[in-house]
Amino acid sequence: MSVTRLKRKHRKNIARANNKQRVIKQLLLTPVLKNVDIDELKSRFNGGTTSAAATTATAEA
Repeated sequence: MSVTRLKRKHRKNIARANNKQRVIKQLLLTPVLKNVDIDELKSRFNGGTTSAAATTATAEA
């Protein structure tokens, strides 16, 4: 009996493994956000004039 090779299945398995590796590499490329100052980000979007003290004063009123 001769040996039959499943060439199509082999190519599909290799492609599946390559896709998984590509996804993992893509996820590792994205930087992790650490120590984010929310008030500083808000002040950047508001033109930089708003400070942390001004936002707390408006929140209390």
